[in-house]
Amino acid sequence: MVPEFIELTLGSHMISHGYDMVNKEITEEVEIPFSKKLIAVSRIKSVSEKYILIDYLDGRWVYWEYEEDYTYVKSLLTS
Repeated sequence: MVPEFIELTLGSHMISHGYDMVNKEITEEVEIPFSKKLIAVSRIKSVSEKYILIDYLDGRWVYWEYEEDYTYVKSLLTS
């Protein structure tokens, strides 16, 4: 059974605000120290070896850096 929330250590992130007139993604980079956060599994769109992509307010997406190992994160989402 997949949990409703998982806990990860998240740090710097990039916010996607959409696309401009020539279809170039508009992003904002935010540098912050790592800290533990609870994430609603229903908001996760994808996971790579460095980033977890989560939907955010007003149709924006956030690419968060995470500290844990990819295999560990995968196990949280598939157990």
